[in-house]
Amino acid sequence: MAGAITVASSADAQTPFLLLEEEETVDGALDYKGNPAIRSKHGRWKSASFIIGVEVAERIAYYGITSNLISYLTGPLGQSTASAAANVNAWSGFASLFPVIGAIIADSFLGRYRTIIVSSFIYILGLALLTLSAVLPFCKKTTNGMLCDSLSFQTMSIFFSLYLVAVGQSGHKPCVQAFGADQFDGQDPQESKAKSSFFNWWYMGMCLGPLLVISVLNYVQDNVGWGLGFGIPCIIMTLALLIFLLGSPTYRHIVTGEDRSAFVRIGRVLSAAAMNWHIKQSTIDVEEEAQGFCPSQGSEQFRFLDKALFAPSSSDDYGKACCKSEVEEAKAVLRLFPIWATSIVYAIVFSQSSTFFTKQGLTMDRSLGPNFSIPPASLQSFISLSVVLFIPIYDRILVPISRTFTGKPAGIAMLQRIGIGMLISAISMIIAAIVEKKRLETALEYGLIDIPNATVPMSVWWLVPQYVLFGVSDVFTMVGLQEFFYDQVPTELRSVGLSLYLSVFGVGSLLSSLLISVIDKVTGSNGQDSWFSSNLNRGHLDYFYCLLAAISAIEITLFVYFAKCYIYNKKNGL
Repeated sequence: MAGAITVASSADAQTPFLLLEEEETVDGALDYKGNPAIRSKHGRWKSASFIIGVEVAERIAYYGITSNLISYLTGPLGQSTASAAANVNAWSGFASLFPVIGAIIADSFLGRYRTIIVSSFIYILGLALLTLSAVLPFCKKTTNGMLCDSLSFQTMSIFFSLYLVAVGQSGHKPCVQAFGADQFDGQDPQESKAKSSFFNWWYMGMCLGPLLVISVLNYVQDNVGWGLGFGIPCIIMTLALLIFLLGSPTYRHIVTGEDRSAFVRIGRVLSAAAMNWHIKQSTIDVEEEAQGFCPSQGSEQFRFLDKALFAPSSSDDYGKACCKSEVEEAKAVLRLFPIWATSIVYAIVFSQSSTFFTKQGLTMDRSLGPNFSIPPASLQSFISLSVVLFIPIYDRILVPISRTFTGKPAGIAMLQRIGIGMLISAISMIIAAIVEKKRLETALEYGLIDIPNATVPMSVWWLVPQYVLFGVSDVFTMVGLQEFFYDQVPTELRSVGLSLYLSVFGVGSLLSSLLISVIDKVTGSNGQDSWFSSNLNRGHLDYFYCLLAAISAIEITLFVYFAKCYIYNKKNGL
């Protein structure tokens, strides 16, 4: 609230009054001392830079584990390719689902700032235990090779550490991004545009860090040792916490109303609507007219929730009638779920980049000069590289051009952006199938079908196009989902909104794990080679990629249908 104050000189009554500009504050935002946040001192890109730096460090730590985890499980732990891929997907799935719990705790109890600090300590503890577990001996050499006890204390400690990291990420991931977006005032025209750009540069930052470091970490893990390879992410995560604390004086903290729990309001609506199931539509119309409600396009959806406008026969809080604004809020949240559900297949496809793509690369010619071989997991850096190169093009060229035609701050609607990424993802699966078919033909041509450890004379660079397309699809779908779930939920639930985006990839990873296990069992029955045979030269990943492409086509069809039916609850989403 900007204004002017008049100050008189005490030395001379004849001195003209001086007009001093009052420092503008941000409505609904406080600084770290609890005072009103000043627009020129708190928030915006200055604060967002600290928070993006934290995300860069956290992503380096996370991908320092997950990018090469399948090599660790199939190497030192001696697991089969199918089992390792299923375990990686299961861990990634839970790591993406746990943030729903962390976001609820943040939005209802601790607040985003404190949740980030607490979860960071848990994250660091998990990484420290993982490093210690990797140093301990897992397997011992015998005359028959490596003997690994899957039930050993060391093995259990590895998985305990991994899931402790997942718990730490549960509070860190959704809250850091929501807290970063909170640094921009959506009611201010300039900051509103900056907020839309924030999601683009946020994602670029979280891809740039791993791009610069992951290849080095993968090399250390493969050639120096897993203890050091896991210890470096632990140190980086510790630095991330210090960076976050360093920026504390600059942050804006969003203040919500007295009724902080949107969960309570939404739960009250659902409960009242269920208890009033017998009320007829004509009675509801009379009640809405009595409340002076002016129907909108969105209010025509999910009309059964309008039954919550009547008080059930109960005397407790849930027995009170809900107001129309509470009902509309519940409808807005309910509208998100078809979009959430139709995005899951995209997440299933995305899961393959850190599992089977890596195993494919391990069998191919990775030589770069006479004395150096590219770590197969390092090819994932092409996803980050394509993101880093394409986001400036998207944000500085494509968005302004499309903005001139559509008049929308983000250029195109969020759901349009998500759908384009899904299409590119499906194309990447088709290309992946073609490349794998070529790899299998090359192995057959050179008589390497039954020599799984031999290098197939086909360059690993053949895999680059599918990685690049993954990155481009991320710029559209990943960033679009982040902005969509942040923008389309009630203000108090923005951390939960971003956790819903993460849960898409959590459910997708778990379903990928289930799908792999089922296909492995079905195709590997009766003595046949599974599609995911540990000897990839006898497997059929090309069939699996074709299946994912077909499922993606169905997903896109359903997504387009629900996207056309979706009604944005905020003007800037249109």
